[in-house]
Amino acid sequence: MALMNEAAINITDLGFSYRGGNTLFSGLNLQVPAGESFGIFGPNGAGKTSLMSLMTGLLKYEQGKIELFGKKVAPNHKSVNKLFGFVPQDFAFYDELTPVENLAFFGAWAGLGTREIKQRTDELLEVMTLTDVRDKQVRTFSGGMKRRVNLAIGIIHHPRIIFLDEPTVGVDVHTRHDIIHYLRTLNEDGTTLVYTSHQLSEAEGLCTSIALIDNGQIIAHDTLDSLLTNHQQQDLEGLFLALTGKVFEDA
Repeated sequence: MALMNEAAINITDLGFSYRGGNTLFSGLNLQVPAGESFGIFGPNGAGKTSLMSLMTGLLKYEQGKIELFGKKVAPNHKSVNKLFGFVPQDFAFYDELTPVENLAFFGAWAGLGTREIKQRTDELLEVMTLTDVRDKQVRTFSGGMKRRVNLAIGIIHHPRIIFLDEPTVGVDVHTRHDIIHYLRTLNEDGTTLVYTSHQLSEAEGLCTSIALIDNGQIIAHDTLDSLLTNHQQQDLEGLFLALTGKVFEDA
């Protein structure tokens, strides 16, 4: 259980520049309490995916500090890597392998033992309605089924934080509903979610608080309800337009 007021993510004076010297973040600060379902939104190029990559150690920051539950994020830092799961927009599995084989590989990579891998595999395949295809190559699956495999891999080790980059892109309505329902259940059980998507109606049903990023700066950070009330907007799309001056579909 998360301690009251414990920070799942603490970012202090973050500085990061792209190769070639273009600065993306300078002095960025952000704190996400444990147990939040937290959304990050912004136009293309605003820094959403880069920020998520920095929080997961895929990119190395130059200044400041990023901590997950008090542990500093650094590349290949095993104690930090065990804290989080990452569900990327691009598929992150071996499509010539079956779901069982993929989960066995990534479970072992996350440090799980054989018995726990089997238990978690059976559990997750049941939850993701993939039991009947557990021994079929993932390359034969539909896009929605592949998204479910992607999600199962990201959470096999019971992470305390799950980073989700467009977790339902390209799936049918039924699959999107099932994935969001399951993520909401994980959050209700105490797992911190950090989420970004172009599905704003989906985000409204999942995120309790959000940050809007534009030009590498956080321009708004609060609960979704407070932001909508304070800026006199009816929904997240209207809020996005009001604060960035940009239509989200063009983002």
